Amino acid sequence: MSALLKDKVAVVTGAAQGIGEFIARAFCHEGASVFMGDRDACRLQATAQELMDQGYVVDSQSFDVTDRQHVKEAMAAAKERFGRIDVLVNNAGAYPRRHFLEMSDRDWDQMVDINLNGTFNCTRAVAPILVEQKQGAIINIGSVTFFLGMANLTHYVAAKGGVVGFTRSLARDLGSHNIRVNCISPGAVATESEKNFGTPEEIAAAVLPLQSLKRRIVPADIARVAVFLASDLAAGMTGQTLNVDGGWVMY
Repeated sequence: MSALLKDKVAVVTGAAQGIGEFIARAFCHEGASVFMGDRDACRLQATAQELMDQGYVVDSQSFDVTDRQHVKEAMAAAKERFGRIDVLVNNAGAYPRRHFLEMSDRDWDQMVDINLNGTFNCTRAVAPILVEQKQGAIINIGSVTFFLGMANLTHYVAAKGGVVGFTRSLARDLGSHNIRVNCISPGAVATESEKNFGTPEEIAAAVLPLQSLKRRIVPADIARVAVFLASDLAAGMTGQTLNVDGGWVMY
């Protein structure tokens, strides 16, 4: 442990599994106290308990990022539990495929609500705490699909594009309060949810030719960048989006 996040308190949404779980684990490993949130109460509790059993300082609360009252209550609980919040990671999201011509109003609204409005809701609840403390870091999770444009993901790409734009504008609004706002845009990450799209071999065969690095990107790759952005190593960075995609998108 290098303790890059020693004495920091972090809130991570969508932390029960996948990228969010790996970010929470990495933050714990670097010395942070972590408040974990997710809609999946059972899995969240199991993950949080595992970390506590390993000696890490963790608390958790199940909440839906689309429910503004739930979000307010959860962030207030995090502040009460730890006395402060230094880092917010807006990771909660969803990724269903749907062709635009088959997309319902509900399909569109759900994607925007979870991926974009959820980011707004959590940020709005935490920002006053960071302003009062005169410091903090917000890390949003975007997607390289925004830079690529992808079929069957119009609603998702639009929402994640909103997250990238939100990151940039929020960085300008909060910079004078010593609050940094950055975004990580993952590429094709090997997670459990991939089983909905094919076998690991099928996905690797489709993805690896598009990447410069000929290995799958894994959640730990995203988590390491999140640690960097949350730490003082990134003290001079705000308003930036870092692609973690094996060299798929370059600009």
